[in-house]
Amino acid sequence: MKERKFGSTGRTVSEIGFGAWAIGGSWGEVSEADARAALHAALDAGTSFIDTADVYGDGRSERIIAEVLKERGGARPFVATKAGRRLSPHTADGYTKEALAGFVERSLRNLGTERLDLLQLHCPPTEVFYRPEVFAALDDLVADGKLARYGVSVEKVEEGLKAIEYPGVASVQIIYNIFRQRPAALFFREAQARGVAVIVRVPLASGLLTGKMSATTAFAADDHRAFNRNGEAFDKGETFAGVPFDLALEVVEELRALVPEGVPMAQFALRWILMEEAVSVVIPGARTAAQAQGNAAASDLAPLPPEVMATLRELYRARIAPHVHQLW
Repeated sequence: MKERKFGSTGRTVSEIGFGAWAIGGSWGEVSEADARAALHAALDAGTSFIDTADVYGDGRSERIIAEVLKERGGARPFVATKAGRRLSPHTADGYTKEALAGFVERSLRNLGTERLDLLQLHCPPTEVFYRPEVFAALDDLVADGKLARYGVSVEKVEEGLKAIEYPGVASVQIIYNIFRQRPAALFFREAQARGVAVIVRVPLASGLLTGKMSATTAFAADDHRAFNRNGEAFDKGETFAGVPFDLALEVVEELRALVPEGVPMAQFALRWILMEEAVSVVIPGARTAAQAQGNAAASDLAPLPPEVMATLRELYRARIAPHVHQLW
């Protein structure tokens, strides 16, 4: 497993991390045994970065991570969590120092640690990025020893660009994949210039870029791919990267010819992301040990040829960009 610098923090992390949303909830039923096996497999493969959130299964994801790490012992990987989505209503006014401190205390208990490696604001309303007092509150939590550092998770490039104006922001988590290429136009360059780490989520467009879905694929009622296609529960860009499902399936078929023989499409899609040097870590999810092992193997793939990269840029421009580019 190759490693990359995590911005200017002085830490290095595996370039393939473990996204722990699926082992918490909203992806259909994942047994605790399968969740633990997936995390163990990722760690066995050299993964040293885990991303979770306090709302993934109402703390289930954080607690499973704590249990697995305690069981394994040894050097602790970098564990990032998120806060803010427990607010009800989820408004900018809710992002107070008191609320954030409460969320942090809960995550500290769930994760079984005295200090969080990284706390990220969890896709807050855009207005939050224009409230310096929120970031001052996070600075205070760092000074109090509750956090080693903080960052943000964003829906829009605009939010990421605003966030990195605050000197305390160590990282930005953003959606970037073959179907969502806009961050590469400006954001990555600006983040890199400021020494801000970039965490890439939704790398496989909710499974579309595994090449294993079809028009008849069925999803469980509690799977966001069934109930959030139009943003009914949260930002629709989190589900299938915001691309209309039928169109995405058509483009996936066009992608097959670009994937090297013997390479799973999921690994190809992850390797495409790693071609961007501004990316610190990509965090595919895994519901099984086999998925976790497959994700980690993407780190071993050879770089993609320039002509393949050019073809993927043009495919995005012509087929996908009209549906997503200006929305996020």
